[in-house]
Amino acid sequence: MADFTIETLRRDIARMIHVDPSEIGADDNLMDLGLDSMRAMTLVLSWEQQGLRLDFSELARDVTLAGWWAVVARQQNTERT
Repeated sequence: MADFTIETLRRDIARMIHVDPSEIGADDNLMDLGLDSMRAMTLVLSWEQQGLRLDFSELARDVTLAGWWAVVARQQNTERT
């Protein structure tokens, strides 16, 4: 699995909602920025194809870049141990 960074997430989300990555703040609600559940699921599936295993329900608890990054970082740390 490739290491994902918060910038990887920001870039992928930005591409999905057609905004510049700099427009996504760590605490911005991604749904308010235009990320609907179908696009979110598409992102999760794309990341899974790259080797990142995520539980969509965990991501739904905090729909911010920081919230998603916390889930990804925790998952990456679990897989390393």
